[in-house]
Amino acid sequence: MPIISNANHDFSNLSVSDDSSLDRIFTEIPETETVKGVYYQRAKFIRRPEDLLSVDHALLAVINVGGNRYAFPWSTLQQFPLTRLGRLCGCRSLEDIASVCDDYDEARKEFFFDRSPSAFRVILNFLAAGKLRLLREMCILSLHDELSYWGVEMAYMERCCKRKMYTRIEEVHEKERREEERRQRSAMQRVPVEETRYRKLMNWLRDMVENPQSGLPGKIFACLSVIMVVVTVISLCISTMPDLREEEDRGECSSKCYHMFIIETVCVAWFSLEFLLRFIQARSKLDFLRGPLNIIDAMAILPYYVSFVVTDEDPAFEHERPGGGKGYLDKLGLVLRILRALRILYVMRLARHSLGLQTLGLTVRRSTREFGLLLLFLCVAVTLFSPLVHLAESELTGTHDFSSIPASYWWAII
Repeated sequence: MPIISNANHDFSNLSVSDDSSLDRIFTEIPETETVKGVYYQRAKFIRRPEDLLSVDHALLAVINVGGNRYAFPWSTLQQFPLTRLGRLCGCRSLEDIASVCDDYDEARKEFFFDRSPSAFRVILNFLAAGKLRLLREMCILSLHDELSYWGVEMAYMERCCKRKMYTRIEEVHEKERREEERRQRSAMQRVPVEETRYRKLMNWLRDMVENPQSGLPGKIFACLSVIMVVVTVISLCISTMPDLREEEDRGECSSKCYHMFIIETVCVAWFSLEFLLRFIQARSKLDFLRGPLNIIDAMAILPYYVSFVVTDEDPAFEHERPGGGKGYLDKLGLVLRILRALRILYVMRLARHSLGLQTLGLTVRRSTREFGLLLLFLCVAVTLFSPLVHLAESELTGTHDFSSIPASYWWAII
Protein backbone atom coordinates (compact mmCIF):
# COMPACT_ATOMS: atom_id res chain seq x y z
CA MET A 1 0.00 0.00 0.00
CA PRO A 2 1.56 3.33 -1.00
CA ILE A 3 1.91 6.19 1.40
CA ILE A 4 0.20 8.76 -0.80
CA SER A 5 -3.17 8.01 -2.26
CA ASN A 6 -3.23 7.85 -6.09
CA ALA A 7 0.53 7.31 -6.07
CA ASN A 8 2.49 4.44 -7.58
CA HIS A 9 5.38 4.34 -5.09
CA ASP A 10 5.83 2.20 -2.03
CA PHE A 11 7.55 3.98 0.85
CA SER A 12 7.71 1.01 3.18
CA ASN A 13 11.47 0.70 2.88
CA LEU A 14 12.14 4.42 2.73
CA SER A 15 15.37 5.40 4.43
CA VAL A 16 17.74 8.30 4.05
CA SER A 17 20.61 5.97 4.68
CA ASP A 18 19.66 4.14 1.45
CA ASP A 19 20.46 6.55 -1.39
CA SER A 20 19.14 4.20 -4.06
CA SER A 21 15.64 4.37 -2.61
CA LEU A 22 15.78 8.14 -2.59
CA ASP A 23 16.93 8.32 -6.21
CA ARG A 24 13.96 6.18 -7.20
CA ILE A 25 11.31 7.88 -5.10
CA PHE A 26 12.06 11.57 -4.70
CA THR A 27 12.00 13.09 -8.16
CA GLU A 28 12.07 16.70 -6.97
CA ILE A 29 15.45 16.71 -5.24
CA PRO A 30 17.38 19.85 -6.32
CA GLU A 31 20.44 19.45 -8.50
CA THR A 32 22.57 21.47 -6.12
CA GLU A 33 24.35 19.55 -3.41
CA THR A 34 22.29 19.34 -0.23
CA VAL A 35 22.85 17.87 3.19
CA LYS A 36 20.76 14.72 3.38
CA GLY A 37 19.68 12.92 6.50
CA VAL A 38 20.73 15.62 8.93
CA TYR A 39 17.56 15.20 10.95
CA TYR A 40 15.95 12.20 9.31
CA GLN A 41 17.56 8.86 10.10
CA ARG A 42 14.85 6.34 9.28
CA ALA A 43 11.07 6.49 8.82
CA LYS A 44 9.36 3.17 8.29
CA PHE A 45 5.94 3.01 6.71
CA ILE A 46 3.63 0.61 8.55
CA ARG A 47 1.45 -1.19 6.04
CA ARG A 48 -0.80 -3.28 8.26
CA PRO A 49 -2.16 -2.75 11.77
CA GLU A 50 -0.62 -6.07 12.81
CA ASP A 51 2.83 -4.60 12.25
CA LEU A 52 2.24 -2.33 15.25
CA LEU A 53 2.71 -5.33 17.53
CA SER A 54 6.38 -5.59 16.57
CA VAL A 55 7.10 -1.90 17.20
CA ASP A 56 9.30 -1.12 20.18
CA HIS A 57 7.59 2.00 21.53
CA ALA A 58 10.55 2.77 23.75
CA LEU A 59 12.62 3.43 20.63
CA LEU A 60 10.00 4.31 18.00
CA ALA A 61 7.10 6.76 17.91
CA VAL A 62 4.10 5.75 15.79
CA ILE A 63 2.80 8.75 13.83
CA ASN A 64 -0.49 8.51 11.92
CA VAL A 65 -0.91 11.27 9.31
CA GLY A 66 -4.19 11.14 7.43
CA GLY A 67 -4.45 7.36 7.79
CA ASN A 68 -0.82 6.61 6.90
CA ARG A 69 1.32 5.24 9.73
CA TYR A 70 5.02 5.93 10.17
CA ALA A 71 7.48 4.72 12.79
CA PHE A 72 9.96 7.47 13.71
CA PRO A 73 12.88 6.92 16.11
CA TRP A 74 12.55 9.08 19.20
CA SER A 75 16.16 10.14 18.69
CA THR A 76 15.16 11.53 15.30
CA LEU A 77 12.25 13.50 16.74
CA GLN A 78 14.56 15.10 19.30
CA GLN A 79 16.56 16.64 16.46
CA PHE A 80 13.56 17.21 14.18
CA PRO A 81 13.16 20.68 12.64
CA LEU A 82 9.39 20.23 12.61
CA THR A 83 8.59 21.74 15.95
CA ARG A 84 5.20 20.06 16.30
CA LEU A 85 6.70 16.59 16.04
CA GLY A 86 9.64 17.61 18.16
CA ARG A 87 7.31 18.66 20.96
CA LEU A 88 6.13 15.05 21.30
CA CYS A 89 9.38 14.23 23.06
CA GLY A 90 8.57 16.70 25.82
CA CYS A 91 5.02 15.49 26.48
CA ARG A 92 4.61 14.08 30.01
CA SER A 93 0.83 13.77 30.26
CA LEU A 94 -2.25 13.22 28.13
CA GLU A 95 -2.99 16.94 28.29
CA ASP A 96 0.40 17.71 26.82
CA ILE A 97 -0.15 15.18 24.05
CA ALA A 98 -3.61 16.58 23.28
CA SER A 99 -2.09 20.04 22.82
CA VAL A 100 0.27 18.69 20.14
CA CYS A 101 -1.70 16.10 18.14
CA ASP A 102 -5.37 15.62 17.27
CA ASP A 103 -5.79 12.30 19.06
CA TYR A 104 -3.82 9.63 20.90
CA ASP A 105 -4.45 5.90 21.19
CA GLU A 106 -3.01 5.00 24.58
CA ALA A 107 -3.37 1.25 23.96
CA ARG A 108 -1.39 1.33 20.71
CA LYS A 109 0.66 4.37 21.72
CA GLU A 110 -0.21 5.96 18.36
CA PHE A 111 -0.26 9.71 17.70
CA PHE A 112 -2.93 10.88 15.23
CA PHE A 113 -2.63 13.96 13.03
CA ASP A 114 -5.68 14.73 10.92
CA ARG A 115 -3.68 16.42 8.15
CA SER A 116 -3.15 15.96 4.43
CA PRO A 117 -0.94 12.98 3.56
CA SER A 118 -0.06 14.68 0.26
CA ALA A 119 1.37 17.62 2.15
CA PHE A 120 3.37 15.25 4.31
CA ARG A 121 4.99 14.04 1.09
CA VAL A 122 6.55 17.50 0.84
CA ILE A 123 7.81 17.06 4.39
CA LEU A 124 9.44 13.76 3.42
CA ASN A 125 11.12 15.44 0.47
CA PHE A 126 12.39 18.12 2.80
CA LEU A 127 13.79 15.56 5.22
CA ALA A 128 15.53 13.75 2.39
CA ALA A 129 16.94 16.70 0.44
CA GLY A 130 17.08 19.52 2.97
CA LYS A 131 15.00 21.79 0.70
CA LEU A 132 11.29 22.36 0.23
CA ARG A 133 9.71 22.01 -3.20
CA LEU A 134 6.14 22.67 -4.31
CA LEU A 135 3.95 19.95 -5.76
CA ARG A 136 1.97 20.71 -8.90
CA GLU A 137 -1.05 18.71 -7.81
CA MET A 138 -1.41 20.55 -4.49
CA CYS A 139 -2.90 23.96 -3.80
CA ILE A 140 -0.22 26.46 -2.82
CA LEU A 141 -2.35 28.01 -0.09
CA SER A 142 -3.14 24.60 1.41
CA LEU A 143 0.54 23.71 1.40
CA HIS A 144 1.33 27.02 3.12
CA ASP A 145 -1.16 26.19 5.86
CA GLU A 146 0.31 22.69 6.24
CA LEU A 147 3.86 24.03 6.55
CA SER A 148 2.68 26.47 9.20
CA TYR A 149 0.99 23.63 11.08
CA TRP A 150 4.07 21.41 11.07
CA GLY A 151 6.32 24.33 11.93
CA VAL A 152 8.50 24.25 8.81
CA GLU A 153 10.12 27.61 8.08
CA MET A 154 9.83 29.14 4.61
CA ALA A 155 13.59 29.74 4.62
CA TYR A 156 14.08 26.09 3.67
CA MET A 157 12.09 26.52 0.45
CA GLU A 158 13.79 26.90 -2.93
CA ARG A 159 13.86 30.42 -4.32
CA CYS A 160 11.65 29.72 -7.35
CA CYS A 161 9.04 27.93 -5.25
CA LYS A 162 9.16 30.62 -2.56
CA ARG A 163 8.56 33.34 -5.14
CA LYS A 164 5.60 31.45 -6.58
CA MET A 165 4.10 30.92 -3.13
CA TYR A 166 4.56 34.53 -2.03
CA THR A 167 3.02 35.78 -5.29
CA ARG A 168 -0.03 33.60 -4.82
CA ILE A 169 -0.40 34.62 -1.17
CA GLU A 170 -0.15 38.28 -2.15
CA GLU A 171 -2.88 37.85 -4.76
CA VAL A 172 -5.16 36.20 -2.22
CA HIS A 173 -4.52 38.91 0.36
CA GLU A 174 -5.31 41.59 -2.22
CA LYS A 175 -8.54 39.81 -3.12
CA GLU A 176 -9.48 39.47 0.55
CA ARG A 177 -8.72 43.16 1.10
CA ARG A 178 -11.06 44.14 -1.72
CA GLU A 179 -13.75 41.83 -0.44
CA GLU A 180 -13.39 43.32 3.04
CA GLU A 181 -13.69 46.84 1.65
CA ARG A 182 -16.78 45.80 -0.29
CA ARG A 183 -18.31 44.27 2.85
CA GLN A 184 -17.54 47.41 4.84
CA ARG A 185 -19.20 49.59 2.21
CA SER A 186 -22.24 47.33 2.21
CA ALA A 187 -22.39 47.40 6.02
CA MET A 188 -22.18 51.18 6.04
CA GLN A 189 -25.05 51.36 3.58
CA ARG A 190 -27.19 49.09 5.74
CA VAL A 191 -26.57 51.04 8.95
CA PRO A 192 -29.30 53.67 9.38
CA VAL A 193 -27.35 56.89 9.87
CA GLU A 194 -28.41 60.46 9.37
CA GLU A 195 -26.76 61.67 6.21
CA THR A 196 -26.92 64.93 4.39
CA ARG A 197 -28.27 65.06 0.88
CA TYR A 198 -24.78 65.74 -0.43
CA ARG A 199 -23.33 62.61 1.19
CA LYS A 200 -26.16 60.46 -0.11
CA LEU A 201 -25.63 61.88 -3.57
CA MET A 202 -21.88 61.15 -3.44
CA ASN A 203 -22.48 57.56 -2.32
CA TRP A 204 -25.00 57.03 -5.11
CA LEU A 205 -22.68 58.63 -7.66
CA ARG A 206 -19.71 56.55 -6.47
CA ASP A 207 -21.66 53.31 -6.83
CA MET A 208 -22.86 54.27 -10.29
CA VAL A 209 -19.45 55.14 -11.79
CA GLU A 210 -17.25 52.65 -9.90
CA ASN A 211 -19.43 49.59 -9.28
CA PRO A 212 -21.55 48.42 -12.24
CA GLN A 213 -23.03 45.65 -10.07
CA SER A 214 -24.53 48.15 -7.62
CA GLY A 215 -27.77 48.46 -9.55
CA LEU A 216 -29.45 49.45 -12.78
CA PRO A 217 -27.84 52.95 -12.99
CA GLY A 218 -24.36 51.44 -12.68
CA LYS A 219 -25.05 48.87 -15.40
CA ILE A 220 -26.45 51.51 -17.77
CA PHE A 221 -23.47 53.79 -17.11
CA ALA A 222 -20.98 50.99 -17.81
CA CYS A 223 -22.78 49.92 -21.01
CA LEU A 224 -22.84 53.50 -22.33
CA SER A 225 -19.15 53.89 -21.57
CA VAL A 226 -18.27 50.72 -23.50
CA ILE A 227 -20.49 51.73 -26.44
CA MET A 228 -18.84 55.15 -26.64
CA VAL A 229 -15.39 53.56 -26.66
CA VAL A 230 -16.36 51.27 -29.54
CA VAL A 231 -17.92 54.14 -31.52
CA THR A 232 -14.82 56.30 -30.99
CA VAL A 233 -12.47 53.59 -32.24
CA ILE A 234 -14.64 52.96 -35.32
CA SER A 235 -14.87 56.68 -36.13
CA LEU A 236 -11.10 57.02 -35.77
CA CYS A 237 -10.57 54.21 -38.28
CA ILE A 238 -13.12 55.66 -40.74
CA SER A 239 -11.55 59.13 -40.52
CA THR A 240 -8.38 57.75 -42.13
CA MET A 241 -10.21 56.63 -45.31
CA PRO A 242 -8.76 58.16 -48.53
CA ASP A 243 -11.86 60.20 -49.49
CA LEU A 244 -12.02 61.89 -46.08
CA ARG A 245 -8.29 62.56 -46.15
CA GLU A 246 -8.59 64.19 -49.57
CA GLU A 247 -11.37 66.47 -48.33
CA GLU A 248 -9.22 67.43 -45.37
CA ASP A 249 -6.29 68.21 -47.68
CA ARG A 250 -8.49 70.50 -49.81
CA GLY A 251 -9.98 72.18 -46.74
CA GLU A 252 -13.48 70.96 -47.62
CA CYS A 253 -16.09 69.46 -45.31
CA SER A 254 -18.84 67.33 -46.84
CA SER A 255 -21.85 65.93 -45.02
CA LYS A 256 -19.87 62.77 -44.26
CA CYS A 257 -17.10 64.79 -42.65
CA TYR A 258 -19.65 66.81 -40.70
CA HIS A 259 -21.32 63.65 -39.37
CA MET A 260 -17.94 62.30 -38.26
CA PHE A 261 -17.32 65.56 -36.42
CA ILE A 262 -20.70 65.31 -34.67
CA ILE A 263 -19.99 61.72 -33.59
CA GLU A 264 -16.57 62.67 -32.24
CA THR A 265 -18.05 65.63 -30.37
CA VAL A 266 -20.74 63.50 -28.73
CA CYS A 267 -18.22 60.85 -27.67
CA VAL A 268 -15.78 63.41 -26.25
CA ALA A 269 -18.63 65.13 -24.41
CA TRP A 270 -19.60 61.81 -22.81
CA PHE A 271 -16.02 61.02 -21.82
CA SER A 272 -15.59 64.51 -20.40
CA LEU A 273 -18.77 64.12 -18.35
CA GLU A 274 -17.63 60.70 -17.11
CA PHE A 275 -14.20 62.05 -16.17
CA LEU A 276 -15.81 64.95 -14.31
CA LEU A 277 -18.18 62.65 -12.41
CA ARG A 278 -15.33 60.37 -11.39
CA PHE A 279 -13.33 63.36 -10.22
CA ILE A 280 -16.24 64.73 -8.17
CA GLN A 281 -16.95 61.46 -6.35
CA ALA A 282 -13.27 60.67 -5.65
CA ARG A 283 -12.43 60.83 -1.94
CA SER A 284 -8.87 61.93 -2.69
CA LYS A 285 -8.60 64.24 -5.71
CA LEU A 286 -4.81 63.95 -5.80
CA ASP A 287 -4.87 60.15 -5.83
CA PHE A 288 -7.48 60.30 -8.58
CA LEU A 289 -5.26 62.46 -10.79
CA ARG A 290 -2.33 60.10 -10.17
CA GLY A 291 -4.25 57.02 -11.31
CA PRO A 292 -2.87 55.45 -14.52
CA LEU A 293 -6.29 55.00 -16.14
CA ASN A 294 -7.27 58.56 -15.26
CA ILE A 295 -4.08 59.90 -16.84
CA ILE A 296 -4.89 57.93 -20.01
CA ASP A 297 -8.40 59.40 -20.01
CA ALA A 298 -7.02 62.93 -19.80
CA MET A 299 -4.50 62.28 -22.60
CA ALA A 300 -7.30 60.99 -24.83
CA ILE A 301 -9.73 63.84 -24.12
CA LEU A 302 -7.45 66.90 -24.17
CA PRO A 303 -6.42 66.73 -27.90
CA TYR A 304 -10.00 67.45 -28.95
CA TYR A 305 -10.12 70.68 -26.94
CA VAL A 306 -6.59 71.64 -27.99
CA SER A 307 -7.61 71.32 -31.64
CA PHE A 308 -10.55 73.64 -31.01
CA VAL A 309 -8.31 76.29 -29.46
CA VAL A 310 -5.73 76.07 -32.24
CA THR A 311 -8.23 76.17 -35.13
CA ASP A 312 -10.10 79.08 -33.54
CA GLU A 313 -6.94 81.14 -33.12
CA ASP A 314 -5.36 80.10 -36.45
CA PRO A 315 -8.02 79.72 -39.19
CA ALA A 316 -5.27 78.70 -41.64
CA PHE A 317 -5.56 75.16 -40.25
CA GLU A 318 -8.97 74.81 -41.82
CA HIS A 319 -7.74 75.37 -45.40
CA GLU A 320 -4.44 73.52 -45.58
CA ARG A 321 -3.03 70.23 -44.55
CA PRO A 322 -0.63 70.85 -41.65
CA GLY A 323 2.62 69.04 -41.18
CA GLY A 324 3.87 69.18 -44.77
CA GLY A 325 6.00 72.34 -44.59
CA LYS A 326 8.62 73.83 -42.38
CA GLY A 327 6.71 76.80 -40.98
CA TYR A 328 5.50 77.28 -37.45
CA LEU A 329 1.90 76.45 -38.34
CA ASP A 330 2.93 73.29 -40.17
CA LYS A 331 4.94 72.00 -37.22
CA LEU A 332 2.16 72.88 -34.83
CA GLY A 333 -0.31 71.18 -37.12
CA LEU A 334 1.78 68.01 -37.15
CA VAL A 335 1.75 67.97 -33.36
CA LEU A 336 -2.01 68.47 -33.44
CA ARG A 337 -2.52 65.51 -35.77
CA ILE A 338 -0.39 63.34 -33.51
CA LEU A 339 -2.50 64.39 -30.53
CA ARG A 340 -5.66 63.47 -32.41
CA ALA A 341 -4.25 60.01 -32.99
CA LEU A 342 -4.11 59.60 -29.21
CA ARG A 343 -7.84 58.94 -29.32
CA ILE A 344 -6.92 55.31 -29.74
CA LEU A 345 -6.10 55.38 -26.01
CA TYR A 346 -9.84 55.18 -25.38
CA VAL A 347 -9.46 51.44 -25.84
CA MET A 348 -7.68 51.32 -22.47
CA ARG A 349 -10.91 52.48 -20.84
CA LEU A 350 -12.31 49.01 -21.38
CA ALA A 351 -10.06 47.86 -18.53
CA ARG A 352 -12.44 49.60 -16.10
CA HIS A 353 -15.21 47.19 -17.02
CA SER A 354 -13.29 44.01 -17.89
CA LEU A 355 -11.84 41.76 -15.21
CA GLY A 356 -9.88 39.92 -17.91
CA LEU A 357 -8.05 43.09 -18.99
CA GLN A 358 -7.30 43.93 -15.36
CA THR A 359 -5.85 40.44 -14.88
CA LEU A 360 -3.78 40.87 -18.05
CA GLY A 361 -2.40 44.17 -16.76
CA LEU A 362 -1.49 42.57 -13.43
CA THR A 363 0.23 39.71 -15.27
CA VAL A 364 2.26 42.12 -17.39
CA ARG A 365 3.30 44.08 -14.31
CA ARG A 366 4.47 40.93 -12.55
CA SER A 367 6.34 39.72 -15.66
CA THR A 368 8.55 42.76 -16.16
CA ARG A 369 11.68 40.68 -15.59
CA GLU A 370 10.67 38.16 -18.25
CA PHE A 371 9.79 40.95 -20.69
CA GLY A 372 13.20 42.48 -20.06
CA LEU A 373 14.87 39.18 -20.97
CA LEU A 374 12.73 38.95 -24.11
CA LEU A 375 13.77 42.48 -25.12
CA LEU A 376 17.41 41.57 -24.50
CA PHE A 377 17.15 38.52 -26.78
CA LEU A 378 15.52 40.67 -29.47
CA CYS A 379 18.30 43.27 -29.28
CA VAL A 380 20.95 40.57 -29.55
CA ALA A 381 19.24 39.09 -32.63
CA VAL A 382 18.88 42.51 -34.29
CA THR A 383 22.50 43.40 -33.58
CA LEU A 384 23.67 40.06 -34.98
CA PHE A 385 21.61 39.78 -38.16
CA SER A 386 21.51 43.44 -39.29
CA PRO A 387 25.23 43.55 -40.26
CA LEU A 388 24.90 40.17 -41.96
CA VAL A 389 21.99 41.19 -44.20
CA HIS A 390 23.67 44.53 -44.94
CA LEU A 391 26.82 42.73 -46.03
CA ALA A 392 24.93 40.16 -48.10
CA GLU A 393 22.68 42.66 -49.91
CA SER A 394 24.87 45.74 -50.32
CA GLU A 395 28.40 44.41 -50.59
CA LEU A 396 27.87 41.09 -52.35
CA THR A 397 24.86 41.71 -54.64
CA GLY A 398 25.22 45.46 -55.13
CA THR A 399 21.61 46.33 -54.27
CA HIS A 400 20.79 49.40 -52.21
CA ASP A 401 17.71 48.18 -50.35
CA PHE A 402 19.82 47.95 -47.19
CA SER A 403 21.93 51.07 -47.45
CA SER A 404 23.25 50.89 -43.89
CA ILE A 405 23.20 48.70 -40.82
CA PRO A 406 20.63 50.90 -39.01
CA ALA A 407 18.44 50.66 -42.11
CA SER A 408 18.57 46.87 -41.72
CA TYR A 409 17.25 46.93 -38.16
CA TRP A 410 13.61 46.86 -39.21
CA TRP A 411 14.19 43.80 -41.41
CA ALA A 412 15.90 42.04 -38.50
CA ILE A 413 13.06 42.91 -36.11
CA ILE A 414 10.41 41.57 -38.48
